[in-house]
Amino acid sequence: MAVSLFESTRRKIRLASGFEGMISSLPALAEGGAPGVTKLPVCLRIMLESLVRNSGRGSVREEDVRALASWAPKGRRRTEIPFHVGRIVLQDIAGIPLLGDLAAMRDAVSEGAGDPSVVAPSLPVSMVIDHTLAVDYHRRPDAIDLNMRLEMERNRERFGLVKWVMQAIPSLRVIPPGFGILHQINLEHLSPGLLSGDGFFYPDTLVGTDSHTCMIAGLGVVGWGVGGIEAESAMLGEPVTILEPDVVGVYVKGALRPGVTTTDLVLHTTALLRRAKVVGKFLEFFGPGLTRLSVPDRSTIANMAPEYGATISYFPVDGQSLRYYRQTGRSEAQVEALEAYFRAQNLFGASETSAVEYSDVIELSLDAIRPAVAGPKRPQDIVDLGALPTKFADTVSAPRTTGGFGAEPVTGGGRLGHGAVVIAAITSCTNTSNPSVMLAAGLLARNAVCRGLSVKPHVKTSLAPGSRVVADYLSKTGLREALEQLGFGNVGFGCATCIGNSGPLEPEVEAEIRERDLVACAVLSGNRNFESRIHPLVRAAFLASPPLVVAFALAGRVDLNLVEEPLGTGSDGKPVYLADIWPSSDEVEALVASAIDPVDFQAAYQTDFSEANPLWSEIPAPSGKLFPWASDSTFLRRPPFFSNPALAETSLRPLRGARALMVLGDSITTDHISPVGTITAGSPAGRYLAEQGEKPGRFATFGERRMNHDVMVRGAFSNPRLRNLLVHDEGGVTVHQPSGQAMSVFHAAERYAQDSVPLVVIAGEEYGTGSARDWAAKATRLLGVRAVVAKSFERIHRSNLVGMGVLPCQLPRDVDVASLRLNGTETFSIEGLDGDVRPGQPLRLIIRRSGGSTDEVPLVLRADGERELEYLRNGGILPTLLRNALSRKRTRSDDSAVAVG
Repeated sequence: MAVSLFESTRRKIRLASGFEGMISSLPALAEGGAPGVTKLPVCLRIMLESLVRNSGRGSVREEDVRALASWAPKGRRRTEIPFHVGRIVLQDIAGIPLLGDLAAMRDAVSEGAGDPSVVAPSLPVSMVIDHTLAVDYHRRPDAIDLNMRLEMERNRERFGLVKWVMQAIPSLRVIPPGFGILHQINLEHLSPGLLSGDGFFYPDTLVGTDSHTCMIAGLGVVGWGVGGIEAESAMLGEPVTILEPDVVGVYVKGALRPGVTTTDLVLHTTALLRRAKVVGKFLEFFGPGLTRLSVPDRSTIANMAPEYGATISYFPVDGQSLRYYRQTGRSEAQVEALEAYFRAQNLFGASETSAVEYSDVIELSLDAIRPAVAGPKRPQDIVDLGALPTKFADTVSAPRTTGGFGAEPVTGGGRLGHGAVVIAAITSCTNTSNPSVMLAAGLLARNAVCRGLSVKPHVKTSLAPGSRVVADYLSKTGLREALEQLGFGNVGFGCATCIGNSGPLEPEVEAEIRERDLVACAVLSGNRNFESRIHPLVRAAFLASPPLVVAFALAGRVDLNLVEEPLGTGSDGKPVYLADIWPSSDEVEALVASAIDPVDFQAAYQTDFSEANPLWSEIPAPSGKLFPWASDSTFLRRPPFFSNPALAETSLRPLRGARALMVLGDSITTDHISPVGTITAGSPAGRYLAEQGEKPGRFATFGERRMNHDVMVRGAFSNPRLRNLLVHDEGGVTVHQPSGQAMSVFHAAERYAQDSVPLVVIAGEEYGTGSARDWAAKATRLLGVRAVVAKSFERIHRSNLVGMGVLPCQLPRDVDVASLRLNGTETFSIEGLDGDVRPGQPLRLIIRRSGGSTDEVPLVLRADGERELEYLRNGGILPTLLRNALSRKRTRSDDSAVAVG
């Protein structure tokens, strides 16, 4: 009998003292008839190892291994990779709804006379609760404590669900609020670099429920963000299925010039790669400039992959990676084993130009980068620092139809004008994980205080570190006091402003913005600046390095040329320029070298997280295999996805007589589709909560109400800056047909449902950019939308639509929304869904106009593989998982992967 690939590649290995076991040898695979392995990009070789190790077992076939081993750089992408990752990471904003889905699935299994315990992870899962912090209090020494107490009070019910899951599924590891941001904790603590299970050593790989999970690729770990429903599938043993990707090499050369920060590098890279159209592609960095980039620098670039559309920006394991593992307190034996494994598998170090074949190569020249910001609406819109005043003035006056704000000139004697900075926040995983820019911010603050500068009173300032280690090294270097003197005191550990939890502005500031219709601004060290994301009244937001955030807070406005104009007047009466207080690169590097200590990381993470936060310990934990849903709760409602038969119907059926619920333009974000901000009293969601007896002060945010589908579906497409082309107005409004009445999107969908009218959404390019937000797809499905027809889709949202049984249909290159000439009176059919549907199936959109004419437009069904077709055939991932759970015995999780060391 022929020897299997699994058997033929098994090799015994001793990696370090105490690290002996087996590996699935990639060199053995190459010698055994797959010589192309040595030419594969490193990130694909790591995925190939997973296929080899799992070949012949479950969903991985030997032909899957051979297909990836013979990957062609310029090939047509039709082959699926059934990738079994080593672990899962969750944050709360998508993770808690995921846990709610698991609880509801357990109910459904129990009602089907099964054992609910079968619904349990089959691989390690870690959850960090990091998106619930809001900046209600700032500029006061007790801000951390006060914000934490509000966080616990607002989320008490949701956290109770988490604690129930912890007792029902003990293998789930939870880091409660108050410790930092998932991605930074993943870098500093969770990632071991090497995993072991079933006697084998293998590379750390993962997916996570935040689109910025791909930040971990800066450490040499293959991992990316997925929707919560896809993460659910992976938790329960399904592979993460992805089409063989194009892999673009990014050749890095040169070195950053003095005064240029890693944030400047990242913003430049984001603009460069968005122009290069790398959506859905893998990127792998190599070249001589790579040695000059530390792991925090690399991770900051990798973090922004969703902003330029790539699935992953991979930096191979090398000396910088090993140095970071040691700096962050990993044991020497663990690091030695990691290096030995990667060298044995020919995975160590970035590739040489001639050694690996890439689909394309892009050049990144570090010495060409200049100080910059990005905005005011998108992270890829980079602006040189000196050009910002002119760029901002042009955008303020430009009409909204061309991407401007369409604002009138400000008149009168108010203290604020267009361009006033009302929020300045050092926040988010993008930069707070990077000591060089955090310490640079502290040094600039120290220098500003010494010169007698102060922050303008209308600026709301805050500092939300990504981990407790950041607070430690700011204190140790004496820079925390300088930041606090300028108002950048620590408000807590979490995502905060970057996710939109910026809290209220001063009442008089809010009043002036409203009364004078100001284009007020935020400056933050985050990764996203979509309209209305940061604060409902803040129309413009600029991404900037932490030291520039401090500088703009001192200036108080963005229409100032910081290169040439003074920030303010010093205590000596002389003007102070940015160059006067900007720290030198040598000073920053020296401080980083002295401030980063492995002992600090060990102290921060050698703790019992479940007991370290007393407020968390006080939250009661329900017990039992099934969650006790409270019928009167307005926060926690049993999800309908397992109990509504209509949601399990096949999606692969003809669609006829549909109406357009929304017709939208380009760059529609998941924030537009499913906002996370405050629920207002007059909105459909606010009126619903009022009917349930809630007071407006208790409406909270859509982010906090994500476990109430009745709230979330009423919030769909309700972003105040969303422009529906059917009504030429902003907000969640559409026109019901054939009545011609304007009404909320939710109420129009209700009326269509009463008349059994299916719905479609039609949109332009880059539909679904931004966060990996399940509810952007869940709410779309619950509104009755059968298909989204768009010019192009962002990767995660397209997958989420498939996962919820909504058909993603792509328009041809020569057709856009404008050329369809829609006015809302049309009806639509999508033909070609009956019979044997294939991945990438050609379809036809039939548009029947009110005058009697008919147009036909070709479409492509963006179900990219057989597994996605299976999901659509079953009505989505969730019905598929329920069927699987009802047909299997309990899956044990105690034999799954463990971290090495």
